[in-house]
Amino acid sequence: MNWNTRWFLDLNELSRHTVWAHWIASAYVLILGPVVLTALVVAGWVLARRQSPKQVAAAISAGIATLVAYTVNQPLSALINEPRPYQSLHHVLVLVPRILGSSMPSDHAVMAGAVIAGLLLYSWRLGSLAALAGLALVFDQLYVGRNQPADVLVGLVLGAAVALLFYRVVGGPLRTALTLVSRTPLRRLVLESAARPANPAPPAGTFPGH
Repeated sequence: MNWNTRWFLDLNELSRHTVWAHWIASAYVLILGPVVLTALVVAGWVLARRQSPKQVAAAISAGIATLVAYTVNQPLSALINEPRPYQSLHHVLVLVPRILGSSMPSDHAVMAGAVIAGLLLYSWRLGSLAALAGLALVFDQLYVGRNQPADVLVGLVLGAAVALLFYRVVGGPLRTALTLVSRTPLRRLVLESAARPANPAPPAGTFPGH
C-alpha cells in the first residue's frame, strides 16, 4: 500500500470516529469553503480600491487567476483520469454525494491554491486568512472521502503556480492600465476615494483653524 492510499484510509478511519464533525465538514466542502474563499477575494478588491492601482491590480489578479487555474485544470484532470478513491477502494466512508470524473488534481484544491497565492501577493494578512480557509477546505476534501492526499497536494501547487505566473505576465500591464484609468473621469471604477481630494481646500474667506 502506497503512502497516498494509507494516508487516505487513516483519515477515513478518523472520519468514522468523529461523527459529530460530519455535518460541519460536509457543509464546508459543499458550500461554506468556496463561499469563504470567494468572499476573501471580493474583500481584497474592496480594500484595494481604497489604496492604489497597484493594489487593485494584485487583488483583481487573484480572482481572475482562480478562474484561469480552474479552466486549466479541466483538460489536465481529464488527461490524468485518476479515479475517485471510492471508485477504487471498497467500503470507504463518503460523506458527500459521489461524483464522477477525475480526482487529480482536485478542483477545490486548485482554486484554493490560486486564491491563497493570489491574495498573498496583495496582502499577507488577507493571504493568511485565505491559507487557513483553503487548507481547511482541502483537508475536508480528504475527510469526506472525495479525494486522496496526492490529489489535493497537486491541486494546491498547480493553483498557486498558475496564480503566480498569471500575475507575473499580466500584473504589469494591468497596473499600467488601471493607473491610466485612475487619471481619467472613470477613476471611480478603480479607486473608491480617487475623486475625493485628500485635503480639501477651505471655502473662500475662511482660514485654517477657524
